[in-house]
Amino acid sequence: MMAREMKNSGISWVGEIPSEWIEHPLGAYFTERIHPNCLNEETNLLSLSYGKIVRKNINTVGGLLPSSYAGYNIIEANDIVIRPTDLQNDQKSLRTGLAKERGIVTSAYITLKPLKDTYSPYFHYLLHSYDIAKAFYNMGNGVRQGINYSELKKLLLLEPPLSEQKAIASFLDSKCGEIDGLLADLDAEVKTLTEYKKSIIAETVTRGLNADAPMKPSGIPWADTIPAHWKCKKGKYTFQLLQRPVKDNDGVITCFRDGEVTLRSNRREDGFTMSEKEYGYQGIEPGDLVVHGMDGFAGAIGISDSRGKGTPVLNVLDSDQNKKYLMYYLRNMAFGNVFLAMSTGIRVRSCDLSWKKLGEIRIVLPPIEEQEAIAKYLDEKCAAIEQSITDKQAQIETLKGYKSSLIYEYVTGKKQVVK
Repeated sequence: MMAREMKNSGISWVGEIPSEWIEHPLGAYFTERIHPNCLNEETNLLSLSYGKIVRKNINTVGGLLPSSYAGYNIIEANDIVIRPTDLQNDQKSLRTGLAKERGIVTSAYITLKPLKDTYSPYFHYLLHSYDIAKAFYNMGNGVRQGINYSELKKLLLLEPPLSEQKAIASFLDSKCGEIDGLLADLDAEVKTLTEYKKSIIAETVTRGLNADAPMKPSGIPWADTIPAHWKCKKGKYTFQLLQRPVKDNDGVITCFRDGEVTLRSNRREDGFTMSEKEYGYQGIEPGDLVVHGMDGFAGAIGISDSRGKGTPVLNVLDSDQNKKYLMYYLRNMAFGNVFLAMSTGIRVRSCDLSWKKLGEIRIVLPPIEEQEAIAKYLDEKCAAIEQSITDKQAQIETLKGYKSSLIYEYVTGKKQVVK
């Protein structure tokens, strides 16, 4: 194939495009679809999820779904849906979706209705690349938190000949479908490994490492039986609540939902809500057991690896038992939704793990030497599983990057579909 003649697009992140391609503002291809579901005539509830328009159950009870869908917007097949808010978010490929059917979406989305002769599948892929390049983020006066259609319609789009648009969209549908299949398989493997890790923790902290040990009823509904020589104590007799003083040079420590307790600076500096005044902050030392008072139900329970200071929502604990074993025991309760079952609040998926509540929890305690053996065993098993998860997540990110690159190369004419 002969090299194509190229020209400057005038768009910095696009660079050169084929000379026969033309450019027009988005408003030349799309208008905004505004069709309120006033009479609740349409009940096919749709949502933008990870770059795809998916169905949701309109009859779901609770959660964040509204009581009425009269304010939702009716969309049609081949409309393009754009989430116009939170533009500073670095997540990729999540802001645009192509509708495959009629339905309703929240009016918080911008819905683009294709004008006559506009081939939406190509422009959907093009807008995907615009999203990756942060073209929405840099619209108007620069750094943006949100956009609207009146601004979006001025965005300059690339238009190949219609036959090439169709070829590009068909090629990308096929290639991206293959990649999405691989991504789905890897995602399923990550979920399986995560559940496997949880099951190993659950089995070990309630049954120990000796499969032949005599068992007895635990007296705890969620624990069933435990080795006969193990004991049970309430949390208030197992933990000591600490209130360490704060030092002038202490950095802020966060207890993350994956169980890591570390200085914020060790993970990331952005994305946190910062307190203007540090009322009630407490010192934390390496080796302290930390239970997040609000996110502990989701697994925010771990051993601190750093010296620093934490908010009063953190329960900072000491114990004469093996704290690593206690961490695994409490995380197992979180994974089994035991803490959620204890919740008396009205917030969805929340549980206030105050010191008072922790004090009433019944803790299964093997002899200290067994606790140490269990903690060592789980450290090794979990580390191996987590490494496998990390490897698969790296593959996922590589595939996502390849997919985005592939789309960019074809929707900007850097590569041509071979017929």
